[in-house]
Amino acid sequence: MEIIIITGLSGAGKTHAKDYFEDSGYYCIDNMPPSLIRNFVELIVRDRLHIEKAAFVIDVRGGNFLTELKDNLTELKKDGIEYRILFLDASDKVILRRYSETRRDHPLSGGKTNTQAIREERAMLESIRKYADLIIDTSALNNVALMTAIRAFMEGDAGEQRFKVIIQSFGYKLGVPGDTDIVFDMRFIPNPFYVDSLKKLTGKSRKVQTYVMKSPEAVNFLEDVIRLYENLKPAYMREGKNSLSISFGCTGGQHRSVAMANMFYERLKAKGEDVVLSHRDL
Repeated sequence: MEIIIITGLSGAGKTHAKDYFEDSGYYCIDNMPPSLIRNFVELIVRDRLHIEKAAFVIDVRGGNFLTELKDNLTELKKDGIEYRILFLDASDKVILRRYSETRRDHPLSGGKTNTQAIREERAMLESIRKYADLIIDTSALNNVALMTAIRAFMEGDAGEQRFKVIIQSFGYKLGVPGDTDIVFDMRFIPNPFYVDSLKKLTGKSRKVQTYVMKSPEAVNFLEDVIRLYENLKPAYMREGKNSLSISFGCTGGQHRSVAMANMFYERLKAKGEDVVLSHRDL
């Protein structure tokens, strides 16, 4: 099992880091008491849960976390469990500004000023900082730059970002999906619904796909969408986006949209892309 410990100063970006790992398929727990890490791993092994990688956000909110964290990390090593520590830092000035913008108090404030709380937290974290596998100073980083830095840490090369494409079909009569980035309307293609031999089939059928692709416009459209995707993918990746949802719609979500989504999926899969396919209204 692979474990990532996300720690560092409050206000340095740990929540954004957690979002990256969540999007990358990690089982994430925020504000994890260090004493429960080993118990969590034992639970996974005992119950044979299919969790192969997890990320835990651990910081001063956990109370006497520092001593517990060191002890539990030592126990993990004894058990042969691999882990890496990601430490997020930022200047006092930047953290103060972030707290001012969000109008929140530092977790250690408790009667102290945020400035005093930040200094106290920095002193508490100094020893664990020395054991970090990567320290990222987020003072001058936006979210995209932070994600790029984390990706480089995890994969060794920021240029090797994994990018997932979620492809789905739908019917307009049931509404446009709210969780999609790009929508294509397939209602310009002749409808197989009006062909008796195809009416009871769906776009998963090769007969329906052949009928759909009889239209020159459909053939050109598929090639245009593939070229569009190939041109847009690098731009999305530069902006820190690691997934893209593309939806194909037709009237009922049974024939044209399903056929085009299937063919687009097959073409991307053949290119080695990481793709997921679903048909909402079948």
